[in-house]
Amino acid sequence: MFQMGNVAETVVAYLGCLLAGVRPVCTLPQHGVREVDVLARHVGARGLIIQADFGCGQLPGNARTLLSDGRIEELIVARGAVFGPALGYDELLGFDGNPAGLPYRTMDPEQIAVFQLSGGTTGLPKVAPRLHEEYTYNALAWAGILGWGPGTVVLYPLPIMHNAGVSVALQPALLSGATLVLAPSADVGCVLDLIASTRPDAIPLVPPALAIRLLEEARSRDIDLSSLKDFIIGGQKLPVDIAERLRDELGIAIRQKFGMAEGMFLVTPADATEDVRHHTVGTPISPGDEVRILEPGDDAEVPDGRLGELCVRGPYTIRGYYRAERHNAQAFTADGFYRTGDLARRNTVDGVHHYSIDGRIKDVINRGAEKIHADEVEELVMRHPDVTNAALVAMPDKVLGERACAYLVMTPGTEALTVRSLGEFLLSHGLAKYKLPERVELRTALPLSNVGKVSKKELRQDIQRKLADETAAAR
Repeated sequence: MFQMGNVAETVVAYLGCLLAGVRPVCTLPQHGVREVDVLARHVGARGLIIQADFGCGQLPGNARTLLSDGRIEELIVARGAVFGPALGYDELLGFDGNPAGLPYRTMDPEQIAVFQLSGGTTGLPKVAPRLHEEYTYNALAWAGILGWGPGTVVLYPLPIMHNAGVSVALQPALLSGATLVLAPSADVGCVLDLIASTRPDAIPLVPPALAIRLLEEARSRDIDLSSLKDFIIGGQKLPVDIAERLRDELGIAIRQKFGMAEGMFLVTPADATEDVRHHTVGTPISPGDEVRILEPGDDAEVPDGRLGELCVRGPYTIRGYYRAERHNAQAFTADGFYRTGDLARRNTVDGVHHYSIDGRIKDVINRGAEKIHADEVEELVMRHPDVTNAALVAMPDKVLGERACAYLVMTPGTEALTVRSLGEFLLSHGLAKYKLPERVELRTALPLSNVGKVSKKELRQDIQRKLADETAAAR
């Protein structure tokens, strides 16, 4: 399991695992003890590599807990002091473990190469097992459709151990001969400095938050951005006015992308019209990719322009989640199409199908490039002794796309929870910081739908109204 940031040690360790036949599990450095433990038990992971100086330096403490509880057996520490039974990254790098000069292990191309997380962990993690042959094909198809090769410079500012980082940056760059510039963070100042010093041709999967910050940063007007041929937005739907401002104020012509840990990628073609680039996520990257737009919960296809569920199948899309037979029965159609849970439309332009993403069926909050499963957070909130009911919903945010808002029903006579006190409680239960609710709304009861479930649609509408009223009052 990896809890590493965007440093050279991450890339070396990842590639070393692949060559040695060890399966990387792409955990995030933001994950807490609970999430790492759940994931380790699910996939059978025994080892952990951490970047000791990541963030506020919390990873060594978490690793000590995991070691002492027997949840992991082997620990490797990079960029920090080695403790207990752990091994140092530098020590391993210098170890001559192959005195006979044996070749790297030959891998079965149909075996699992990497375990990727599907948006986050819940009580039962959804883990996408990526195979050697399909993950290689995924990278080559992406590099091919973008025209990468020797001489191409790719700048990547998001976490490299995400599926996106591996499959739209690291592996495509290596397999095409391109140069990868790995930004230590998505801080706009850092990104601008690297654009100025490395002159990248492409920045894939730029979240809308970074695009907005580039517009807000005065230095953006002083940096030569003319090297950027492909500025590819992903993560959330980009507002058209932001795309137009990037064009008019910074001279950046955007492309849009949609992808998933489960496989399928779409991107707007390089020669697409501005209307296609601004309003759709384009077409699949492989001629072997298949896309259907189905009635949610049904197998009937919907006509062009009508909203339905995006369902996909192809040479690099998974056939099933790892050790999740019950979920797989619902997540795939009888003929093997993966039900993404995303609402989409098919738009035919000059005989070519382009797709737009217009929401989700799944109860997932998309905070920047991170996915927050509402049921995971709600389960922990309900452990608070003073909470009788809770619901987590997305609230719109200009920069991150969405943030999490917690609606709570408190036990009468108890002290109301705040964003801070609720956050402290959730952190004490091992929840990752990025999943914490950023607003708390108190209710005496939660609204119910006509089938007796909490009506999250009504709660989302409520928080949208409140935010709109607050914005209007501030003007």
